[in-house]
Order: sequence, then C-alpha cells, then structure tokens
Amino acid sequence: MASSYLATTSATTTTTTILCSARSTPFTPSFPFPPPLLPIHVHQRAPAANMRTCSKFERFEGSDSSLGDETIQKQPELVTPQQQQQLQQEDDDSDLPSDLEGAVRQSSVASASFVSSGGMRAIVELLIPQLQFLDEEGAQGELWELSRIFIETLREETTFQRIKAVFPDAGAAALLKYRWKDATFGFSSLSDRKPVDNEDELVVMVVPDYQMLEYVERIASHLSNEPPRPLIMWNPRLISEDVGVGFNVRKLRRYFLSTFTVVYSMKPLPAGAVFRCYPGLWKVFYDDKERPNRYLLAKEQPIRPDAEDIEIIFGDVAEKSEKGPSFLVRAAGMFSSLNRFMKAISK
Repeated sequence: MASSYLATTSATTTTTTILCSARSTPFTPSFPFPPPLLPIHVHQRAPAANMRTCSKFERFEGSDSSLGDETIQKQPELVTPQQQQQLQQEDDDSDLPSDLEGAVRQSSVASASFVSSGGMRAIVELLIPQLQFLDEEGAQGELWELSRIFIETLREETTFQRIKAVFPDAGAAALLKYRWKDATFGFSSLSDRKPVDNEDELVVMVVPDYQMLEYVERIASHLSNEPPRPLIMWNPRLISEDVGVGFNVRKLRRYFLSTFTVVYSMKPLPAGAVFRCYPGLWKVFYDDKERPNRYLLAKEQPIRPDAEDIEIIFGDVAEKSEKGPSFLVRAAGMFSSLNRFMKAISK
C-alpha cells in the first residue's frame, strides 16, 4: 500500500513541516509525491466525503455496484461500542487531504468560503518542504502550477469574475502570463507601478516575500478603501530570521499579519500534524500506532496551538498511550525547543 503524504513528509524532516472538509477532489494517492519536474494534472472534483487517505479506500474497493435495491434496504447490523469507537477513529483524519494538489484545492475552497461570508484578509499556508525550499531544479515551476490551481479553483467557487494574481517579481508575472494564455485571471507583480486595477474584485498575492513587505502593505491598504476588496496571501514568506531586521520592523510586521485570518494551514510534525481549514477549528493530530499512515485527533481548539500547546497535547496523549509514548514526547520537545529558538532570534 502506498504511504500517505504526511508520513512521507515527516520522514524527510524532523523540524517543522503541515497539513477541510470541503468540496474537493478524491485523489487516487500515489505516494510519495512525484518530483517537482513532473507536471501537475488537474482532476475533476467530487464530494468531499470521498477524500480519504489511501488506506481508507480499501474498504470500498470490493463493493459490487450491480447489487439491487434489496441490498440497500437490508437492515443494518448492530454495532458494538468497540466497533463504534473504531469507526470514530477511522473518521478522525477524514479532513486531511490525500495529496498536495488535494490540499491546494481544499485551501481554495476554504478561502472561497471565507471571502463569500464577508472576510477581507486571508492567509493560506502550506508549510511543506516541497513548497518552502525552492532551490531544486523545477521547484519554482511546480509552485507556480499549484498557485494556478488555487486561483482557478477559487474563481470556480466564488462569484468574482475579475481576480488579479500578484506575483513576487515582474519577470515571473511576465513569463507566466506568456505561458498561461488561457488563464481566467489577471497578472501583475508587487513591483508594478499599478499592480491592482479598480476593476479587480479579488486579489491573490502568490508567495509574497518579506523583502517586499512595504509593497504588500501598500496594496493591502489600497484594497481597504471604499469599496473594500478581499485580499488572499497564498503561502506568504513575510517572516524572516534575519537578525539584522530591527525591532520596530518586526513589530509592524506582526501587527500587519494580525489583521489577516489563517483560513488554511497544514503543517506536518515528526509524530503528527497541525491542521486548520476554515470554518473549522485548529486540530492537532498524532500518529496512529495501530494503523500505519493514519492519524488520530488529539485535540481541536479555536486558536492556533503554539509550540508549548503541542508539547502539552502530545504529553497528554503519551500518558494515555501504552505504546511508544517516549517518541511523542521527544518529538514535541524537539519542536518546542526549535520554536523557542526561532522566537528568541526574532525578537
């Protein structure tokens, strides 16, 4: 059986890495993900109930579609408490996407739900090494293709007809506009003299960089004017560990980011994952020792869990578990130590 994407990601890194129910595509998992050079294929979407990790498809593969109506009308079997608990566990990770493209589409549906309900500023973050480290050949090309899937799905899920995609630099915007002649959205860059037109109804900033924060804030301020228009930052990189950045700059950046709502976040951990999909709560998952490549829900809460929260949550899980608590505690401790270090150098 193919292994799940989160499990693969966790194996490749022991630091920080991620993870709505939504109208998203059921994907036939092919794990691990293909290398960045392979093209990304767009699949038709289907009800979110079919989105499962690969091991969840097994119990449906043997079904016979030729059965008559009498099969549907059969009396359901009695379910024991033990079976009911097992079924509940099987649904614990039903929100998690099956692959990276599925995560991108989920994030788009979540963003559409947010702006359709009146939200103005949103952040989508896919904290996955594949999208964070772009030095490998073809990595940026894959990133642009995923951003296109996000924007076009967003257009399908909303009533906005004029969506503007703002890319980090003029070179990338010009190249993609040339390649994607059939794109259903507009192109610009952060450094353009007029990146947003009055006719634009919704703006998506694709991986805005911290070095362009001044331009990002200027566009956000412009979109706040009457009539206000929604702004979505897709995988922003506005946080820098550069010690040379002054305290006032960091304070202004934190205030600016606090005006946004994180509508989608996926972050794999060494022994689990942190996940949020609007309008759902923040969820912390941990590895299911009884079912490889599956996850159990440890806790859900209305605010983002920080490193200390995750350490406490994993510690509680370890105390209740009879098997392998030490790894959970070590993983949580390592994650907490790393985050404390990053906080210290960013003050």
